[in-house]
Parts: sequence; structure tokens; C-alpha cells
Amino acid sequence: MKLVKKISVAVIAVALILGSVAYFMYQQVLNYAKAPLNLTQEKIFTVPAGTGRVALETLLVDDDIINQGNEFQWLLKFRPELAKMKAGTYRLQPDMNIEQMLALISSGKEAQFSIRFVEGNRLSDWTNILRDAPYLKHEAQDKTQTELYALIGFEGNGQLEGWLYPDTYLYTAGTQDIDILKRAHQQMKKSVDEIWIGRDKELPYKNPYEMLIMASIIEKETAIDNERTQVASVFVNRLKKNMRLQTDPTVIYGLGDKYRGKIYRSDLDNYTPYNTYRIDGLPPTPIAMPSLASIKAAAHPAKTDYIFFVADGTGGHTFSRNLNDHNRAVKVYRQIEKQNDK
Repeated sequence: MKLVKKISVAVIAVALILGSVAYFMYQQVLNYAKAPLNLTQEKIFTVPAGTGRVALETLLVDDDIINQGNEFQWLLKFRPELAKMKAGTYRLQPDMNIEQMLALISSGKEAQFSIRFVEGNRLSDWTNILRDAPYLKHEAQDKTQTELYALIGFEGNGQLEGWLYPDTYLYTAGTQDIDILKRAHQQMKKSVDEIWIGRDKELPYKNPYEMLIMASIIEKETAIDNERTQVASVFVNRLKKNMRLQTDPTVIYGLGDKYRGKIYRSDLDNYTPYNTYRIDGLPPTPIAMPSLASIKAAAHPAKTDYIFFVADGTGGHTFSRNLNDHNRAVKVYRQIEKQNDK
């Protein structure tokens, strides 16, 4: 009996010791979970597919996000819900602790990146923006034009210029640039189709594409919202009167890389398909990606009898009904230019 009692006491003592050790370790792990990351600024961290517990710890230590120690693996054992890490790219913040970091990686809420396509930019500008976008998978450059157009759903007979909607697009790491282009094109097509249906009657456009071309010209001529419909009215009135549009932005677009920062008389005299001083009607394609406001202005121009406009020297324009008034407005603008050059 005495032996049995001694054994029982020993077992209890060992159990108490083990329990104390386990409790101490548990408290250590809980404290470790609340420890801050070794970050002083935001960090983008990628968890590759197939990453396990040990591999994750190695990646975090190698990136100096956490320190090497036994607590990390014990934390994953005590808190198995934190061990269900999902592959992806995550945005880690300097105020995060280890538990919050693991919870983020287990949630699968990947970092969102943004790319902004600005209205008035050309397709070539947007191509450069796509090329420089971080964490984007670049596939478009390897496709032929026919392949690319098919992938993004572009069914037009002309160029993609004008057919991408200016906006800010969010994406996660590994998204294909083709997917961004597809979203931008679908949104622009939807907008153009809807606005075309509700357009004013008796406009000099044969189809939605011509309305889009007009919108791109309006976009390049003014950034002032309350002027867009007036600018549209000038060009619509000129088309109806069979007058050439004579708009400088189309000349610049036609010059391409030959544009020298200023339009010279030789540029106006030189023929290109986009030189509206030399061609009748609209140019063959849009000259930029127009904003929604410019498309609406092309579809609903102001009711005016203006056929001229010129910059007023303060960021806006002066609109005229006849050549004499226009020439006076041009003279005023040139005087303001001379004063500004002094």
C-alpha cells in the first residue's frame, strides 16, 4: 500500500510539473502571438502555392519579418486555425502582430493593387502604364493584334484607340494585363452603347464609333466640364455645314513621334489622315480615350450657332458665331500670350 501511495504521489507530482510547463509554454506562445512584426513600413509578402508551416516560417525569417524561434511552430499547433495559410500576395503593415499576420494569410484576403487609366491619354500611354504596373502578369505583348482583340472581346474593324474606359482598376498579384484591358473595353463598350441609344436626334454621326471619335476630340480640346457641350456644338455645327473641323489635337495625333511640342504651318499643310485642316469630316479613329463626360457631350451637344472657339488665356475658351468675332477673340488671346511671355 505504501508503495502504491508513493507511486500515486509521484505521478501527481509529475503531472503537476508537466502541467506547469505546458501552461508556461502556452503563456509564452500567447505572448509571442502578440509580438509585433519586424517592420517599419508596409511590406508585400508572397506565399507560394504549396507552402507548409516550416516553409512559411523560413520565408518570414529570411525576409526578416519575424525572428527565428520555437514559438512560431508551437503557435501553429496551439492555434490550428492560423495554420490554414492560403497562397497569395499579402500587404503586411508595421503595426501588425504575428497573430494578425497569420490570420490575414489564412483569410486569403490578398493585397489589392491599382492601375489608373487617365482620360485623354492615348493607347500607347496606357500600354506603358500596363508595362510598368507591379505584380501584373504581362501577356498582351506576346499576342498578335488579332489574338489580343479576340481575348478582350473587341469586335471593331478599326483600332483599339478610344475603346478603353478611363478609370482606376484594382487587381491582385498575378492578374493578366489582358484581363485589365478586357474590363476596360467592356465598360467602354457598355457606356457607348447606352449613350448612343439615348443620343439627341439629327446628329451627324453614322454610328456609335463616330460619336466616340467626336468624344475623343472634345476630350483633347477641353478639360472644363461646363465647356464640353459647347465644344461639341462647334464641331457638330461645322459638320452640318460641311466645314472642316480644323482642330489641332487631331493634327498632333497624326504627327505621332514627329510632333515637336508646337504646331507649325508646315504641319497644318502636311497631309495625314488625321489632319482636319486637310481632310473633310472626322478623322478615321479616336485620338484618345475619352471620359464619360465627353461621350455624353458628343451625344448631347449644346444648342448653339457657334462655329469657332479659341483659348481665352485663363484656361477656358471664347466661342464665336462668325469669323470676325473669332478673329477678335484670337487677337485678345495673342495679346494675353505676349503679356505672359514677358
